[in-house]
Amino acid sequence: MIRYGTNPIAWSNDDDRGLGGDIPLERCLSDAGRIGFEGIEKGHKFPSDAVTLKATLERHGLAYVSGWHSLKLLERSVEDEKAAIQPHLEVLAALGCSVCIACETTGAVHGERDAPLAHRPKLAPSGWSGFCADVEAIARHCRDYGIHLAYHHHMGTVVETMEEIEAFMAHAGPSTRLLLDTGHAAFAGADPTAVADRYMDRIVHIHAKNVRPAIRRKALAEGLSFLQAVRLGVFTVPGDDEGCVDFPAVLRIAARRRYSGWLVAEAEQDPAQRDPVYYQTLALKTLRAMAREAGLDQEHIQ
Repeated sequence: MIRYGTNPIAWSNDDDRGLGGDIPLERCLSDAGRIGFEGIEKGHKFPSDAVTLKATLERHGLAYVSGWHSLKLLERSVEDEKAAIQPHLEVLAALGCSVCIACETTGAVHGERDAPLAHRPKLAPSGWSGFCADVEAIARHCRDYGIHLAYHHHMGTVVETMEEIEAFMAHAGPSTRLLLDTGHAAFAGADPTAVADRYMDRIVHIHAKNVRPAIRRKALAEGLSFLQAVRLGVFTVPGDDEGCVDFPAVLRIAARRRYSGWLVAEAEQDPAQRDPVYYQTLALKTLRAMAREAGLDQEHIQ
């Protein structure tokens, strides 16, 4: 079954809180519910306890899709990581989530306003085995709660490029699953369709994010930071003609391989420049149409 979700970063950015910092949570949730989304991922303005969070989302007819957890396995032990992720897992389990979005952030630069993307951390070839073994230990811990760890390849982190995605997946244990973010793949120079084709059997969550290629080229040529690229508008949504991601190809692979889960329309943009309601409405309309055409969304075919 396919469900359609969104992320509050279209309204209020988590890494650059100057973007949408003045937009109340209630406006974000009200907009998302009225647009027609079934669920929403966590943002920094959300209540932290499960009871309040559930009640807050239910007022707008929204399910809790999942939430991001910043792994620090390159600087702390597995046991310390288990302790760090525990409160997050308990909320996810209480709200019936099926995935935990996780990304290794030791030394990451995606949240640094002035740090060029080229300054991101990189693993030596000898480091992948131990790192992935530690991720697998956390993934098994997540499975104890009936939750898949969905590893998020992400700009500015140790798993960014196609080569790094391949290295990670080659060493990943059986409980470790992948989040496919089409926008982060495209920004990193990877082909989202190729990532989908190679790993769809282990993909448990999809972020449907688009990329404006002209801004991507500018960001890379000028050595910009991730947040500078975001402010310029490097990301957009499915359906925007300025974007370059081949969503129909990705969704056809997902349909063929019987993907079941969330399609999350996610694109961090400056809400003062690009109206969240307009862009998220476009995203949902486009994703629904494309998913039906691909045969991925059988349930909502009219």
